[in-house]
Amino acid sequence: QVQLVESGGGLVQPGGSLRLSCAASGSISSLNTMGWYRQAPGKQRELVAAISSGGNLNYADSVKGRFTISRDNAKNMVWLQMNSLKPEDTAGYYCNYRHLGVNVWGKGTLVTVSS
Repeated sequence: QVQLVESGGGLVQPGGSLRLSCAASGSISSLNTMGWYRQAPGKQRELVAAISSGGNLNYADSVKGRFTISRDNAKNMVWLQMNSLKPEDTAGYYCNYRHLGVNVWGKGTLVTVSS
């Protein structure tokens, strides 16, 4: 069993920055993909960024150049550095772990971008 705990969400003004953290624990495979998804009210959950244990990266077009995902395999930690935040970034942000048939979600952390 894998467990994910997110932290770092909060209220930030447009143009500001925020750093989200995700700590994974449990039966973690050495080969996996972890990522961040977000879901705003009335919208579908969407991929924000993902990173494999080998360092392969995927970003949503809407966040390229503004967000950076990183991980520490030894610590089983994943971070999302969010810069130049926009009101449309407001959403619940969810950490995700995937390995073959295993797909685990964190409970999420809220990010609100507003003046």
